[in-house]
Amino acid sequence: MSGATQPRTAKIRSALVFVLQSVVVGLAVAFLVVLVRPDLMPGVASERAAPASYADAVARSAPSVANIYTKRLVQEPDRLTDRPRFRIDSAFASAVVIDAEGYLVTNYHVFETEPTEIRVQLADGRNIEPEVVGFDAESDLALLRVNLPDLQPITLARSDDLRIGDVVLAIGNPYGLSTSVTQGIVSATGRNLYQLVTFANFIQTDAAINAGNSGGALVNSQGDLVGINTAILAQDSTTEGIGFAIPVDLVRGVVEQIKLHGRVIRGYMGLLPDDMTDAERRAWGIDSGTGIVLMEVYEGGPAAAADLRAGDIILALNGEPVYSRRQALLISASTAPGDAVEVLGIRQGERFTTTVTAGERPQGLYDPAVEQ
Repeated sequence: MSGATQPRTAKIRSALVFVLQSVVVGLAVAFLVVLVRPDLMPGVASERAAPASYADAVARSAPSVANIYTKRLVQEPDRLTDRPRFRIDSAFASAVVIDAEGYLVTNYHVFETEPTEIRVQLADGRNIEPEVVGFDAESDLALLRVNLPDLQPITLARSDDLRIGDVVLAIGNPYGLSTSVTQGIVSATGRNLYQLVTFANFIQTDAAINAGNSGGALVNSQGDLVGINTAILAQDSTTEGIGFAIPVDLVRGVVEQIKLHGRVIRGYMGLLPDDMTDAERRAWGIDSGTGIVLMEVYEGGPAAAADLRAGDIILALNGEPVYSRRQALLISASTAPGDAVEVLGIRQGERFTTTVTAGERPQGLYDPAVEQ
């Protein structure tokens, strides 16, 4: 072997040793990283995205959830003396602090039968009689206010970002057990429960909701408010895990209106619609799945002034295709008095357009099957 070849061989050997040493060191570092931070490995982070505990979410949101205690003086007949007697009827509910000014949101049905006494107990133990600022029976929401410092308002999320399967926590005062937390998932969104309220596309959840949870917080896994717990499906031995919350996006609008006006002002068109079957649509040559039929147009109302008539078929309102009576109600109510509503319809087989100038929805129309 020549002298020139030996140094070259030595250089190659040194390079190989260096590469092998680097590989060993790299593998050792990678092993330590995996041992200490397995979440950094590809495919592991998504599996570990959900926290093992929701204690941080509860710590963020629970201080904003208050207990409500009501008392009512109830009169009932005495069967022995045939004279009236009186008793005190006590009830529990919940509320959520939504800003540092002292506003709290709860359910209207908590106050529907006017109580003799209302007390709010904050999570820190402070107890006070609240001011009832206003309420909206059609969304089952009420706004209270307390004059206290150092309140801890909850962070509002956006309920339209919720997905079926998202983890949610219900926090409230069930059966007087303050700051009780239950956990579940979003089972569905956009549930319409006509028998409960006119305006609320409910969030359905299997997080346990019981008597006293009404008005409490439904929060996401970060502790942000996504809904106000409102109702459960009537429970029997075969029914459980079906609760409903009012989405926070609706709560925002109702709260703002009550702050401004003391009530919620909604648009009104003065008509009674009904859903159409697919067979009825085919008979009218409608193949898009759209269309509702007007059962009645109320004399002297905005729709009558725009020459809408009973029997007309409505295909679109303000350019939005209409598929159901419920959707038409929501579009109508989302307008403000004085707004122009463009209507596309069919009458006697001919398409037509007209403009309805919305009025103000009368108070007390709590049934979506009546005027809108």
